Amino acid sequence: MALLRQRNAQGANATEIEKKIKRGNALRQGSAWRGYRGPVAMLVVALTVCGATLWLYVTSLDSDITETLVSQRELVSVQPRVYNVQCSEDYENYKRYPGCTPQKCGRAVTDSVVTREEAQALRRLAERGLALAGSEGGASILDLHSGALSMGKQFVNIYRYFGDQIGDVFTQEDFELYRDVRGRIQAVIAETFGLEPTLMYLTKPTFFSRINSTGAKTQHDEYWHPHIDKVTYGSFDYTSLLYLSDYGSDFTGGRFVFMDQNGNRTVEPRTGRVSFFSSGSENLHRVERVTWGTRYAITVSFTCDPAHAISDPALP
Repeated sequence: MALLRQRNAQGANATEIEKKIKRGNALRQGSAWRGYRGPVAMLVVALTVCGATLWLYVTSLDSDITETLVSQRELVSVQPRVYNVQCSEDYENYKRYPGCTPQKCGRAVTDSVVTREEAQALRRLAERGLALAGSEGGASILDLHSGALSMGKQFVNIYRYFGDQIGDVFTQEDFELYRDVRGRIQAVIAETFGLEPTLMYLTKPTFFSRINSTGAKTQHDEYWHPHIDKVTYGSFDYTSLLYLSDYGSDFTGGRFVFMDQNGNRTVEPRTGRVSFFSSGSENLHRVERVTWGTRYAITVSFTCDPAHAISDPALP
């Protein structure tokens, strides 16, 4: 979810102006601080102590994995494996929608909603789309809804940029499979959390991601930062990920990590595996940096607010 959160790029002129302002501010501050070296030194010491305390706290949250919720080798069939957590107060800050707004929160994993063959077909769809461009850094996205596609350090709209050529890349069958899989994911989330599925709505951003070990070129490539989906995107109520590649054989690193107060808990990606959770701060999370290979996944997001609903994608 971190991939789109940081994508509001500014124009080249605005960026250059901002750089000049920052350089000017830095020069002025350097000149002013030369007369206050003693107080500044004391301030630096105080900030160092505070920084060390904060670092210890963050490290305690972001320590080594203390529990693997589901490993890549396991097959979670028939019923999802559910881990209940107490709902946060995040949802109190938004209009409540009976039958949808989380009353029961948690995280769950299933390998029985999407077949391995269907996941492989969706991966081929993603590979064809992302082959049109891709980020210069290690994280690229393809959003079939909005048409957003990573290209270098920016985004283009594939439907406008490539026009009729898109018909040579995607087929109606691709989009039908995408819609069918989305519907099944929505159904299992509704069943697991006791929701009325017709009161859940697909919302943005919903997208394919491709992550490899290439170093970040811009802040948009820094997918590994901890975040809370409901805080980042107010419309989110339920988040899901469909994995299209296998941890350990297709890539290393790249595990999904829930960051709890008493330890970090991870889900290891497996082709066809669906992981889903309530989107509030009860599920603070991050993705490990990919250290080798390529990780493919789809993030599919749902809201209870019909004003933030989006439609399934369709070929133009």
